[in-house]
Amino acid sequence: MTVDAHINDPSLASVLETSKAACDQALAVVDTVTNATQAAAAAGETAPSLDGLIEISKQQKLLNTNIAHLRGLHRAAHLRARETKGKTAEARHDVDVLHLQLQNLYYEQRHLEGEILACEGFEHSYQKLPLIPVDEFLTLHPEHADDDENMLMIARISHEKAEREALESQRLELQKRKQKLIAENKKRRDDLANLDKDLEKFIDVSRHHENHSISASLANHHPLFPLVVQAAKPIQKLFEKVV
Repeated sequence: MTVDAHINDPSLASVLETSKAACDQALAVVDTVTNATQAAAAAGETAPSLDGLIEISKQQKLLNTNIAHLRGLHRAAHLRARETKGKTAEARHDVDVLHLQLQNLYYEQRHLEGEILACEGFEHSYQKLPLIPVDEFLTLHPEHADDDENMLMIARISHEKAEREALESQRLELQKRKQKLIAENKKRRDDLANLDKDLEKFIDVSRHHENHSISASLANHHPLFPLVVQAAKPIQKLFEKVV
């Protein structure tokens, strides 16, 4: 297979065609000079005849024309080659930029994949919450049956938050009631303690002073005296038995 079979570019094909024509024309000039020289030698002359010189000049002009045409084509081919090299360099630069961007994307992809794996393996505190089972939650809230895993978890956490807030409200209410009952019990204990003191005073007074005037005086000074008297009678009887 010849070289011409591998060339598809029209401009290069024209260069080859012109180059072949110039080569053939050069051979024709050589043949013409040889023939004219041989004819002159056969005629006994030292130089070719006038017709031979005219033919040689004509062939040389054709050769010069082909060579000039070939030079023009060569120059044009050289300029096109230079332009093609410039475009190739630009295209190569663009490819290098795209390749670098692709490598950056691969690096970013690997980084994001690593971050995703780290996030998937991260033990978040919400995973340790004592939430109610999914079946029980869907029984209470069937509107979340079609939710995905993330939305379902958010709904379960919101439900747990609402339940804990309700329980906290109940706890605070019970705490207030407890404090109120403690205050009431303390008041009653204080009243009973005061009553015990009054009762002890009454017993002491009854033991040393058993006259009616003193009892009337005590009745006038203390509003609980009738109750104390009634409560003191069995105690006084018991005290008298012991004594």
